[in-house]
Amino acid sequence: MRIMGIDPGLATVGFGLIDKEGSRLAPIQYGCITTEADTDQGVRLKEIYETALALIDRYKPDAMAIEKLFFNKNVTTALTVGQARGVLMLAAVQRGLEVAEYTPLQVKQAVVGYGKAEKRQVQEMVRMFLNLVAVPRPDDVADALAVAICHAHSSTWRARLEEHAGKGGEPPK
Repeated sequence: MRIMGIDPGLATVGFGLIDKEGSRLAPIQYGCITTEADTDQGVRLKEIYETALALIDRYKPDAMAIEKLFFNKNVTTALTVGQARGVLMLAAVQRGLEVAEYTPLQVKQAVVGYGKAEKRQVQEMVRMFLNLVAVPRPDDVADALAVAICHAHSSTWRARLEEHAGKGGEPPK
């Protein structure tokens, strides 16, 4: 399964593509989509959308995992991040991808095992899970890879639940 993880934003969208084969995770590509602050917001959203489509077309992921927007004290930031999430999700759905959303707490829990983990702990676990020499930079990239890893772990759990449900057995513990 190929998963595209997304850390949404208007100025910087982190993306990370990983392959999951059994319990093995392998990085495929990662980086940022960036837009210029002095550009019209509609144009910036179009750039994010078109770049996301190009990444999907090039790397052909099976699913997109995107970080859920959590309440932000800065309403303007929350709205622009929400708009970026919208165009990213639209790109995924238009290409027929499954879209999964995860809160920052869920991502930390899946990657570190502790929902209140510090950012550097998450980044180091991303490096270790993907056997990278260094933590990916900027932070948005490491965050996107963490979201992809979260989905990889969640999809394994969902598959186990479905397998046991199909056999009429109890869910795994």
